[in-house]
Amino acid sequence: MSVQGKSPKCVPPEGTPIAITVLADNTVAGGGLLAEHGLAFWVETGPHRLLFDTGQGLALAANARQLRIALASVTAVALSHGHYDHTGGLRDVLAAASQELPIHMHPEALGPHFHCAAGGGRDIGLPADIRSALSRPPAHLILTPMPSAVAPGVFLTGEVERIHPQETIDEPFFRDAAGNEPDGIRDDQALFFATAEGFVVLLGCAHSGLINTLDTVLRVTGGQPIHTVIGGMHLRAASPARLAWTLESLRRFNLRQLLPTHCTGTAAAAALWNAFPGVCQPCGVGTRLTFRLASATTARPRRTCPLTENPS
Repeated sequence: MSVQGKSPKCVPPEGTPIAITVLADNTVAGGGLLAEHGLAFWVETGPHRLLFDTGQGLALAANARQLRIALASVTAVALSHGHYDHTGGLRDVLAAASQELPIHMHPEALGPHFHCAAGGGRDIGLPADIRSALSRPPAHLILTPMPSAVAPGVFLTGEVERIHPQETIDEPFFRDAAGNEPDGIRDDQALFFATAEGFVVLLGCAHSGLINTLDTVLRVTGGQPIHTVIGGMHLRAASPARLAWTLESLRRFNLRQLLPTHCTGTAAAAALWNAFPGVCQPCGVGTRLTFRLASATTARPRRTCPLTENPS
């Protein structure tokens, strides 16, 4: 089923606890957990149990069991984009679902995605069996390129505005196996929520660019400060010039916590740690962060809810 439905009410009760647990990543933060090339966050707030991405599906269920997280309790899924290493875990999630499951994504997440290196094109989009499963219950697709709410106080940026020419797609991503049509990965988006200290931003891969993504959060929230950034920053193929520009550009956000994961890249992660000592922190499967949601009137005084609801 595919619809563009109404978003949940955007204003949470002041001080509602919200917790983030990393369920899939390239590294682990504790014993008995599995790593994979992928990313998934479990987000708990009030009665809501959200998955932001699902990894590639090799480790999600096992890590959930180890961390005593019941995948069957998930109330909604949000996808950062349509690559296999963020969507493959939907197999286990849909199999565990006992009722209709809203799945929020950009419409182009369902489109073709290929990585075309010298050896030929490799399909890196939604696996075929998952694509088929999304067309029937319990999946309930909510497709929009616009900013939207996935739970009270928890939002997706929608399509990220590309305003910085320094942030290019640095890998051979295409929309066809022959490598003729470049893929701008327009489906890329981030998840965020407000706390009294500032916004917390969860990244999938930040294919649109880390700085473009954070500036989009500033734009849709009315310019309120960003406190924490966690997730994949896709700097593994960044040139020295781009990496230096990114480090310098990050300083203007005055972040309090920065947790690079997944596709950030070893060299880029090391550069981030050197540039932001005391701010950069380790992160892997099992890492858990807790916050308290701020109401829209506290965190965003200019408007009650600056985000557009999904059109009906």
